Formats: sequence, structure tokens, C-alpha cells
Amino acid sequence: MTDLRAAERSGGTALRGRAVGLAAAAGLAAAMGVGRFVFTPLLPIMTASAGLSTGHGAVIATGNYAGYLFGAVLLTRRPRLSMRSTFLAWSVVLVASEAGMAATAQVAVATGLRFVAGAASAAIFIACAATVAHHREEGASPGVAFAGVGLGIAISGVYTLFAAPHLSWQGLWLGSAVLTALLLAPAWLLDIRSESGPADSAGDTAIDTGRTGAGQAPRAWRLLLGSYFAEGVGYIIIGTFLVAAVAGTGSSSAGALVWTLVGLAAAPATLAWHRIAHRIGTGPALVTALAVQAAGAAVAAASGSVAAAAVAAVAFGATFMGVVVLTLDYARRLHVPRAAATLTAVYAIGQVLGPLLVIPVVGHSFATAFTVAAVVIAMSAILAFAAARTRRVPR
Repeated sequence: MTDLRAAERSGGTALRGRAVGLAAAAGLAAAMGVGRFVFTPLLPIMTASAGLSTGHGAVIATGNYAGYLFGAVLLTRRPRLSMRSTFLAWSVVLVASEAGMAATAQVAVATGLRFVAGAASAAIFIACAATVAHHREEGASPGVAFAGVGLGIAISGVYTLFAAPHLSWQGLWLGSAVLTALLLAPAWLLDIRSESGPADSAGDTAIDTGRTGAGQAPRAWRLLLGSYFAEGVGYIIIGTFLVAAVAGTGSSSAGALVWTLVGLAAAPATLAWHRIAHRIGTGPALVTALAVQAAGAAVAAASGSVAAAAVAAVAFGATFMGVVVLTLDYARRLHVPRAAATLTAVYAIGQVLGPLLVIPVVGHSFATAFTVAAVVIAMSAILAFAAARTRRVPR
């Protein structure tokens, strides 16, 4: 309450301490959990009611991931664009793009709208992450902030479960826009900070070798980038098509329930992985999280049952945001300038490629798509292991 009163006295723009993490969690719940990922539980509904095929859904989803890449690259090249005024503008753009999805099911238009939503999501993600990092010494917790993504996914799953029987697919999109706006409101109190580093003036992302010492750090950084790229390719296949695969079993509510499981598993995961990393080290924790995620994808590939999908959902939810937090933390310990924006850009490239890799098979074999995901995520774990072996970082 003290932090909130301070914000009110300063015009609503100066949250401090733990309140920063909580407000950022709300922003990430809106931008990522709902604004970005609500398309996953809505895709089967649009396939059944709006005439979209699974392939069309993959194209539309790829538009979102391409937009996320655009936003990430923009913030990498122009970090000073991450300010309070632009944060508010991105928020309005995200909400409007969701509302616009109710207007038409034409693939080209929907893909364009999801592109815009992806760009806004990336900008809000990077702004929230950088702001929490800036206030970390005051008690702002990245674990709490990133837990917002899982909370938002759970909210989108519950929303779809209860609203779908009563609303058309158009009404569901309008409702998601309202939900996103409500969740974004606390984040508008944040004093948005851009991600900064020694290389800002030069406009590059070079490692400060004077601080990291030997050439081990650049090699570890390259391996970490490769690992995060592969994770982007693999995880997004699960995140895009798991609900559609469950919906194909004939259960109208199972998909939304499985997606809710993803969110419920993801919400506490960032804090849990932070504790695990404190015990065994950031590198080993990252490798473990990736191995668990690969195993979950393998379960989904091995069986098309709802029970297998539930296991995959828990494994996916419990790890995908944990991988994000652990990767960012590992890069921070390597003293990589603007690591969040650079890693997010690489991750986004992987996300664009993921659905495109499996478009030829998703219409008739989700098992093949999940097999591809399992293999690629396993490769990510191997690269992360190599990075950890190359350079150990303090816990």
C-alpha cells in the first residue's frame, strides 16, 4: 500500500519495490498470457465456426510471431523507444488489434492484426522486464513478474472455457480485448525504463570483455543464443497446436482445460526455477528445464489421448517461462548489454520458423509436429549444457 500511495502522490508513475513486480506481472499477463496466446484456445473454435483450417491457423499464428520479432528487433535497435508514452501507445495497439479480430476471419487480415499484436506484446514484454530489472535492488522480483504470463494463460483458458458456450468467436475476441485492457491497467503505473548497457551508444550488442575477462564468455553467449533460438522453434509448436490436437479428440471443453493447466503450471514456475537455480546453479537448472519440456513434447507425440496432452501441458507450462527467466539471468551474469532485447529477437526468429516447419503435417499428424518439437527442444538442452560447461556463472 505504501508503494501505491507513493505512486499516487507522484502522479501514478513511480511504483517502487515489490509493487513494480506485481504491476509488471499484470502487464505480462495481459500482453503475453491473453493478448498473445489467447489465439491458442480460440483457434479450434474459429476452425469449427469461421471456416479456418489448421494450416490457416498456423499462418495467422506465424503472423503474430513475426510481429513479435519485429517488436523485439525494433527495441534492440532503438532501446530508448521504451518509455512511458510509447508503452501506453503499445497497450492501445494491442487491445485494438484483438478487438479487430472480431471483424473478419479473412486469413490475410487476421494475420496482419496478429502481426500488430505480436509487435505490441514484444514491446510490452521488454519494457516490463527492463523496468523490473531496474528496480531489482529495491525488491522487485523478476520471478513474480514473469509469473504473470502463466496467470494470463490460465485466465485465457478459464475465460474460453466459460465464455465459449455463450459467445460467438467474434464475441470471444471482443471479450479478450476487454480482458487485456483490464489486466494492463496496473502496468500503466510503472515508471517504464529502457534496457541499457555499455554498448548503447554504439548501437550494438557486444559483450563487455573488460568485465567478463577471457574469451569463454563470448562463446558461452553464442551457445546460449543458439539454445534460445532452438527453444523458440520447439516450444512454439507445442504452444500453438496442443489445444488444437486435443480439440481433435472430439471434446469441446478439453482443449480449454488443457490450456488452463498450462497456465496453472506456469504461474509458480518462475519462482520455483529461481529456487532450483539457487541450489544447483543457473546453467544446470536451465538444462533441466529444457529436458523436462522435451520429455513433455515426446509424451504428446507418443499418444494423442487427453491424458497425454495433460501431461504435456503441465511439462510445457512448468518450464517455458522458467527457460525464459533462467536464460535472461544467465545472460545477465555474463554481463551482456541489452540481453533481454537481443535474446527476445533470436527467440522470436525461432517462433516464426516453428509453425512453418510443421504446416505440411499439422492437418493430419499432430504427433509428427510434436516429435519435431521434442527433437528441437532436446537440441536446445544440449546447447545450453555446452554453454554451462564453457563458462560457469555465479549462482
